[in-house]
Amino acid sequence: LIFRYIVQAAKARQPVRRLWLQSMTPASIREAFETLRSDDEMLPLADAARSRSEADWLVGINGTRAMTAFNSKEGGFYLTTVGRVQTPTLAIVAEREDKIRRFVSRNYWEVRAKFDARAGQYEGRWFDETFKKGDDPDARAERLWEEAKAAAIVAACTGKPGEVSEESKPSTQLSPLLFDLTSLQREGNSKFGFSAKTTLSIAQALYEKHKVLTYPRTDARALPEDYLGVVSKTMQELGAQTPYKAFAKQVLKSGWVRPNKRIFDNSKISDHFAIIPTLQTPGHLSEVEAKLYDLVVKRFLAVFFPAAEYLVTTRITRVEGHAFKTEGKVLVEAGWLAIYGREAIEEQGALVKVEPGEQVQTAEIESVALATRPPPRYTEATLLTAMEGAGKL
Repeated sequence: LIFRYIVQAAKARQPVRRLWLQSMTPASIREAFETLRSDDEMLPLADAARSRSEADWLVGINGTRAMTAFNSKEGGFYLTTVGRVQTPTLAIVAEREDKIRRFVSRNYWEVRAKFDARAGQYEGRWFDETFKKGDDPDARAERLWEEAKAAAIVAACTGKPGEVSEESKPSTQLSPLLFDLTSLQREGNSKFGFSAKTTLSIAQALYEKHKVLTYPRTDARALPEDYLGVVSKTMQELGAQTPYKAFAKQVLKSGWVRPNKRIFDNSKISDHFAIIPTLQTPGHLSEVEAKLYDLVVKRFLAVFFPAAEYLVTTRITRVEGHAFKTEGKVLVEAGWLAIYGREAIEEQGALVKVEPGEQVQTAEIESVALATRPPPRYTEATLLTAMEGAGKL
């Protein structure tokens, strides 16, 4: 069909029109044929492809030959590959490794206490109320560099009563943005231990074989501004799937699918839009495919839900002139967290209530010996994050 169209256009001496597919579902293919793009509009993509190709020649092929020849000049053959992606990635890893090897650890102490209130027990950590950031990158308000000082605080506070003051502020937490490939790979690695390669292959199968996800090789986390109708239809489709029925129907009933620059923004889309479920109902998915599909669907639903609402509390307990800080959240309205269930809500942390003017008792207190640590080695998830902003390095 495409070939016949091109031949007819050539015979009629009409300008070439380009078919641009953002998804391989039948509905998307029909829509793309109805909105063919001009040749001039697509030329920048050709320029970008040529730039990548030339970079592969100039950096990859020539650089590989040059470095291999240099490393093999004393005899033997030592293949040394160079590439426009692998070389800066290797530099990021090597720089972190160098920091780790040069790191010199320092010992410090923290004083941690448990306080008994009428409603239960809570923990607090000693901190210096006069602390200000200086030239020492390891300094923190809660760190003591002398063991004797930590021991003196423990001795002064053991078994003593404390006065409590606290400040609570309302706070909201928006849902994470829709997935692009990097954020999906990062989430797949942290939640299921999938490698970046595994996540991509699963997402590719869900796109090509099962047709239940949109094109996965995307760097966008937004949808086109004219996609509200498609999103509403997708919500209706998810409303027929048992695990997501209640949430999808709630989104539609509440009218939450509406213009929102956080979700629908053409300026945040380059070649392809964010990864979302399609109108296709999944059939027989393998265990890993079902996990990744569930990850994408829940993120898709969550982005339309209202923010989670908290009461963020900072509690200061003063014992014999020493201050101990306790921080916690009280969930007021679950919002999008309801999609992820009790586990996600409990992760936010809760704080035992203390009545105004109530005096608490120091139940336990100890000095904990610790040491500063070097920056951690990259995991697949953190390396993906670093690569995403490699230009800043």
